[in-house]
Amino acid sequence: MRIVSTRTPSFPEVTFNKPLNIPDGERWNELCGDLGHWRVGAYSPEGGSLADVQELELHTCPELFLLISGAVTLVLSDMKGGVIEMPLEPMKPVLVTAPHSAYCPNGPYSGTCFVVERDEFDTEYRAPKQWV
Repeated sequence: MRIVSTRTPSFPEVTFNKPLNIPDGERWNELCGDLGHWRVGAYSPEGGSLADVQELELHTCPELFLLISGAVTLVLSDMKGGVIEMPLEPMKPVLVTAPHSAYCPNGPYSGTCFVVERDEFDTEYRAPKQWV
């Protein structure tokens, strides 16, 4: 298990009132935020199946996922040592508090989620035997 701390400011400066770019083929990109409050990013998993998920992450705050393109399946700890696979649906956000990860069933980086989280939090990364 490892712990990573995210501290404010945790997102890039941007020009207000202009479109933001979401790069293709990258796992995570912080897009913008409100200093000391929240940040948003684009998340595109590199794995194509549950077998590709090597660890789950648990934040000290909730995290909201909204599918914006392709297909993404969330992987959530069932808190009993197993996992639940939850295919995301467009325009149906999911607020996640459980240890989690995700994959793109149509191949690496083929789906993208819009993610909202706090500007400051800790993340605990858990290997498969620690998924509870």
